[in-house]
Amino acid sequence: MELDPLILSRIQFAFVVSFHAIFPVFTIGLASYIALLEGLGYKTKNPVWITLSAFWTKVFAVVFGMGVVSGIVMSFQFGTNWSNFAQASANFLGPILSYEVLTAFFLEAAFLGVLLFGRDKVPPGAHLFSAIMVAIGTLISTFWILSANSWMQTPAGTEFRDGAFHILSWGEAIFNPSFKFRLMHMVLASFLTGSFVVAGVSAWYLLKGREVEANKKALSMCLWLLLFIAPAQAVVGDFHGLNTLEHQPMKVAAMEGHWETSTNVPLLLFAIPDQENQTNHFEIGIPSLASLILTHDFDGEILGLNEVPVEEQPPVAIVFWSFRVMVGLGMLMILVAITGLVLRKDGRLYKTRWYLQGLRAMSIAPFLAVLTGWFVTETGRAPWLVYGMMTQAESVTPSLTGGMALFTLIGYVLVYASIFSAGLYYLMRVLYVGLEGDGGHTEDEADRPARPLSAAHVQFEYDSEEKSANPAKTANEGGQQ
Repeated sequence: MELDPLILSRIQFAFVVSFHAIFPVFTIGLASYIALLEGLGYKTKNPVWITLSAFWTKVFAVVFGMGVVSGIVMSFQFGTNWSNFAQASANFLGPILSYEVLTAFFLEAAFLGVLLFGRDKVPPGAHLFSAIMVAIGTLISTFWILSANSWMQTPAGTEFRDGAFHILSWGEAIFNPSFKFRLMHMVLASFLTGSFVVAGVSAWYLLKGREVEANKKALSMCLWLLLFIAPAQAVVGDFHGLNTLEHQPMKVAAMEGHWETSTNVPLLLFAIPDQENQTNHFEIGIPSLASLILTHDFDGEILGLNEVPVEEQPPVAIVFWSFRVMVGLGMLMILVAITGLVLRKDGRLYKTRWYLQGLRAMSIAPFLAVLTGWFVTETGRAPWLVYGMMTQAESVTPSLTGGMALFTLIGYVLVYASIFSAGLYYLMRVLYVGLEGDGGHTEDEADRPARPLSAAHVQFEYDSEEKSANPAKTANEGGQQ
């Protein structure tokens, strides 16, 4: 069987991007949460806020490390698998990615060390400042990366000549037509992810009866935030969809499973797209609702996939179902936030076990929503790499063979599997220890870990020794669990 280097390169990049995306989408939201906790602790002097901040900073360190390791190699693939694209887009993407490193990554790296190891070693105000700088750094990084990706979706401020993109206007290129919607959508997704993870972990601790006061505060904060940002994400998503309809109508047609240009388009709740025959099977839909949502008019016209040749259509089934999973999870997030408000008013928020168990399960939901959202975004622009200007087939490395692409794909899968396993191992150790013993204070100088991930090992061993020395405490905790 002949191996297609284009297909294998697409699979490889999809795997690496999907693996990497789950880490920054969490750390962006978590960094802002840690900065808020530090601010509350600095102002109120309440040790609960410091305890929460110290704990979630450990989690941040592990996840941030995994994100950095998995993200660095992504840029290598531009040269190995997509050299034509790398050469053609260098005038724009080269400076943009450099700006991201200079303005964001250096900022995060410099102040992360102070945040991790500076507590009680620098003035409280300086430690708070480091937390704020790390949070700002994650948002700056989001700005540049989303600008680069949005330019590939809705290119502006450039022209393609002599095999390369030439800059006509940096302002138009950076702030391209879809940038602001993608940026808002991604930032809100990050806050949703951070909130649901913190809420899920706090709910787990409450079910186990651990650090009740601190975890009640953490859960309450997250649910208040979710009550506002979950519906806000739906509103931003609507604006994003309208922008996509204007600039990438075939992506919207694939999202809706819409084959022929028409008015009064139904919103399909279920269908099995058949791209070969350019039709759907087993359609279940709500009449005219897609036209209303996308054009704000029941009689609005939506372009169908038949407006372009079959070879220029995106893989409809992937886009269609990924979009529905993303939207369904978003609606579920809103429902969970509203349910929390109802239980809070009845005074049952921290006592309702089924709701706390549901929050544990929901901690996975935002990651799935982000991944399916990226599937819609990236697969929906196929066959274009730079929409309307450069195809994926034109972008792949000419000398790349199917065997080479398959070899590197297997290598990435194996290496990333080991990274994820190691990171998950350390993360579980941190979660197992919990907030106990933090108190906002670090270890003695002799016990201070030399590396961020070492903190998980030190705390775990201390906890294990303490329980061995105090079997009565261990038995009591076992009874609570």
